[in-house]
Amino acid sequence: MELRQLRYFIAVAEEMNITRAAGRLHMTQPPLSRQIQQIEESVGLPLFEHGSRPLRLTEAGRVFYAQAKRLIDESDELVPLTRRLAQLAERIVIGFVPSTLYGALPQVIRAFREAAPQIELSLIEMFTLEQLGALKGGRIDVGFGRLRFDDVQLTREVLVEERMIAALPEDHPLADASVELTLEDMARETLIVYPSSPRPSYADQQLSALRDHALEPAAVHEVRELQTALGLVAARVGVSLVPESVDGLRVHGVVYRQLPEPGPTSPIIMSRRLQDEGQTTALFCSIARDLFRRSQAFTSR
Repeated sequence: MELRQLRYFIAVAEEMNITRAAGRLHMTQPPLSRQIQQIEESVGLPLFEHGSRPLRLTEAGRVFYAQAKRLIDESDELVPLTRRLAQLAERIVIGFVPSTLYGALPQVIRAFREAAPQIELSLIEMFTLEQLGALKGGRIDVGFGRLRFDDVQLTREVLVEERMIAALPEDHPLADASVELTLEDMARETLIVYPSSPRPSYADQQLSALRDHALEPAAVHEVRELQTALGLVAARVGVSLVPESVDGLRVHGVVYRQLPEPGPTSPIIMSRRLQDEGQTTALFCSIARDLFRRSQAFTSR
């Protein structure tokens, strides 16, 4: 089946009228009707309820429309994406969620610049969900996020499973290192989560850390970013669960404490386009794998 036929089907499915669809496609009605008939014969199922006015899709038609629309959208993006990638041959653009900057990512950036000084490297802060569209649209080449997802156009690698630690007010009873700290203790407090949007986000991982153990926080306070969450912890508004690498971010009035093993974790996931085998991207990803692996080995000692 040709892409041209899929475009015919989509036009009829969206207009729900052969005449209007024919006008939209700048063709006459009879050949369009024949094309729809040929598509249905090829599929072996009716895709429209032909006796209804306006036309309505059958259940098979709705499935076929969703897949046809995806294929056409991808094909329409192919040419501009190829042009953008060709223009960026001497440049690499990295998308990242802010919390990854407290781990090995700065080392990766420095090492790449030393290994390939002729390549321009740009960094864009963006949520994981934003990275997915940016990768497929060619606006970034590699993304570093914390959310697990499946997308047939992208490949993803979990570089590390980073432990989550407790961020507590320094004068809170649980901040005392001589007192055992458990997830049950955390659940009795107001849990400050971030970011509040878009969802899903790291906020959902914080909540899942408790809910995976059949625990619910006494209350939840949502904020937009990590720095705000830590500021509210210092103000004794509540407690938070943060990636272990955040331990290096010193905030007055905040104490970090480990949770008993095996504690909750948050992955750092590197994503790129499935068919992107360019040397620049391959080099950057190789450096990232190596340095994140070393950082994990160091923190696990």
